[in-house]
Amino acid sequence: MAGTKETATVLSVEKLSVRMGATGPTVVDGLNFTLPAGEMLALVGESGSGKTMAARSILGLLPPPFAVTADSRIHFHGTELTTLPPAGLRGIRGAKIGMVFQEPMVSLNPAMTIGRQMAEGLALHHKLGKHEIRDRSLAMLERIRIQDPARCLAAYPHEFSGGMRQRIMLASVMLLKPALLIADEPTTALDTLIQRDVLDLMVELTQENETAVLLISHDLGMVSHYVRSVVVMHKGKAVEQGEAAEVLHAPKHDYTRRLVDALPRRSAGGGRSVSASAEPLITLKDIVIDYPGRPKLFGKTAGKRAVHGVDLTINRGETLALVGASGSGKTTLGRAIVGLVTPSEGAMDFRGAPLAYGRDAASRTLRQQIQIVFQDPYSSLDPRQRIADLVEEPLKLDPGMDGAQRRARVKEVFAEVGLAPELAERFPHQLSGGQRQRVAIARAIVGRPAFVVADEPVSALDMTVQKQILKLFRDLQARYGFACLFVSHDLGAVEQVADRVAVMENGRIVEIGTRDDVFDRPQHVYTRRLLDAAMLLDRTFTGASSRVLQHPVLPSAAAL
Repeated sequence: MAGTKETATVLSVEKLSVRMGATGPTVVDGLNFTLPAGEMLALVGESGSGKTMAARSILGLLPPPFAVTADSRIHFHGTELTTLPPAGLRGIRGAKIGMVFQEPMVSLNPAMTIGRQMAEGLALHHKLGKHEIRDRSLAMLERIRIQDPARCLAAYPHEFSGGMRQRIMLASVMLLKPALLIADEPTTALDTLIQRDVLDLMVELTQENETAVLLISHDLGMVSHYVRSVVVMHKGKAVEQGEAAEVLHAPKHDYTRRLVDALPRRSAGGGRSVSASAEPLITLKDIVIDYPGRPKLFGKTAGKRAVHGVDLTINRGETLALVGASGSGKTTLGRAIVGLVTPSEGAMDFRGAPLAYGRDAASRTLRQQIQIVFQDPYSSLDPRQRIADLVEEPLKLDPGMDGAQRRARVKEVFAEVGLAPELAERFPHQLSGGQRQRVAIARAIVGRPAFVVADEPVSALDMTVQKQILKLFRDLQARYGFACLFVSHDLGAVEQVADRVAVMENGRIVEIGTRDDVFDRPQHVYTRRLLDAAMLLDRTFTGASSRVLQHPVLPSAAAL
């Protein structure tokens, strides 16, 4: 984002420390950095590193009892923010410093129209009439390529997709032309294409106004494509900082090296070619899945076809990755295989016999053989049950196992997935995200299934935890030989685990082949779009510690 000319410093942070109460733990410890106008700087690190707390302290948005220490200094255009009274901070928030949060559905008011929410900032900080506020809002929505700006102003947040909500949130913030934009994990929950589009749009809008950007992220691949300077945080401290290319090319601190080493890379174990004699385990033929329309006062809304005549075969022991953007139908197809969605048309076979679910004994046995790992383990684990009970529950369907045998199997699977025995009596909320995902995997494999659907199993995890979970999944698959449908929009994760890849667009399979064929020789234009949008850290290894970091030229953002 930066030019070669000398630019003024917008933000200067000196000895920033954040403590929980007067005697509590320090979550940010002595952080220092400067951010010039028109530049982008990233605070990176895993969850709990203190990067979000550091960003919130700039705007005085720390949750009690957290507070900055007396010796901390935060200078914004020469104004000391740590000593500014609440009224002074209110004058700066929004007008001069904007913030885009990770989840726009949380930061957008669900009970207010988009137009009212966009107008709030302009009405508060500028003396403008209603017509001028509306005209500026419409112009900004057109600028971010909203197809029907007038309808958007009258709509509510829930009427838009996650990517559209993030674009609207960005438009609301940039409408005031702030000198500093704080973007806290702005694209974590978005698929590859929408993520690239939102980030390109953010760069365009900030370049127009020479806005400085403080980006909070754990995604070093994305940081390498967009950011000039980086500060690596670990346990509240800045362990390494400097030019992004330098830090990621030759990391000096052990923690930074661990982060870089955890980034996705193609595994030697994946991409196995499928021989002609491979035995099919799951076969889908002409699968169609329709969602009915919602009831209205008179009649009902039109239904939606989520999956259009899909044919797919998954062989014993292989991992088939199903990739595509949000809304492509990949999760719906995976849920149909495990019986959570009923196809409208077509046939599904398991081991050569029709795959159908009911309430009889045969269906209960079938469900033991076909399991699923959900994207969010916190919502799929019963918060009232202890971890050991959650993992043991699928075994209760097996009449051949008594209580002692079930408990022995649970103890065994705890060791297999790397869960400490003392976690058995805890509840899901007492575990970290990575531990909860291990519990979800343990519950899926405890009955020794033949087939597992993994639905975005690592999308919400830090890179180092993601690497551990993916390795765990491959190790368990090698040990027990189950086949897997790996549903994901994360091409980095897919590259590590997949043997074959199927690409799904608008409910149809548009390309399928071995991992190496699809990644290295994509045939369909949509596959090429997905690969072009993937923000992986491109590395060429010429030695044990030699890395070449490449920064591709960014394409212009495509309109939705």
